[in-house]
Amino acid sequence: MDQPSASPSSGLLPGLAGMAKNIFALLVNRIELASIELAEVRGNLVKMILASAAGMIAACFAVLFWTGLLIVLTWDALGWKILLLLAVAFSLIAVGVALYVQSMLKQGQLSMPATLSELRNDRDALL
Repeated sequence: MDQPSASPSSGLLPGLAGMAKNIFALLVNRIELASIELAEVRGNLVKMILASAAGMIAACFAVLFWTGLLIVLTWDALGWKILLLLAVAFSLIAVGVALYVQSMLKQGQLSMPATLSELRNDRDALL
């Protein structure tokens, strides 16, 4: 009457417990990855904001003084037309800067590609 003895590590409840541990470990792993990437994105965002602010302040002063000088030097020859030319030039510069910022956003410099990829893989595996 030798019955095969069931080992304590096999069976439904131990299997479910092991699966729950693995799912919990997977969730913790994903949360850690997301927090690391968020910290990196936050650091890059702070650097970008500070550099942009400093650059904009310096650029505003430079533009202000160069524009004033240009208007004073050309007012006798061009009159009000110099104001129109400067308005067109500054508008083109503003459009160029906006396109540059848009290209930075399209490159995904503020995204979390590794975390999103892993979450998609997890979703696909579960479905």
